[in-house]
Amino acid sequence: MNKVNMKEKSQQLVISNYTLKILAALLWYMGSIILLLKGNSLLSEAEMLKPEEGYPWQVAVLGISLGGLKAKFIFSKSCQKNLDRIDILVKPRIWQFFRIRFFAALALMVLVGVTLSMLAHNNYPMLISVALLDISIGIALLGSSYVFWVKK
Repeated sequence: MNKVNMKEKSQQLVISNYTLKILAALLWYMGSIILLLKGNSLLSEAEMLKPEEGYPWQVAVLGISLGGLKAKFIFSKSCQKNLDRIDILVKPRIWQFFRIRFFAALALMVLVGVTLSMLAHNNYPMLISVALLDISIGIALLGSSYVFWVKK
């Protein structure tokens, strides 16, 4: 392949900063939806395991509360930093909607989350704990997503 063809291929991978922000938002929303559905599923399993306990729905309320705090004080700032980083990219490439180290951390978080969920089955305290974690992070992602739509 000659230099002209390589340059053309490289130019094809350049996209707009706006498109990167949309991709970042989509991943942010997908993560929140997946975690909230998973958290709800774990709470339902805990409820079926020990219906006499009242904790599952109290845990949901606690997860929502903790998630709101995380959204306000941690996730919204992280989200804004990423958007600021995207704004200064000169020739943004499609994979730059998050930093490479974020994708590595995300892969690790998914692996840990899946492992914790597998370990939690038929273990009431673990089901409650993992559900709390999932719901609080899901709400934090969802609650901080307003940053994607607010203009500075």
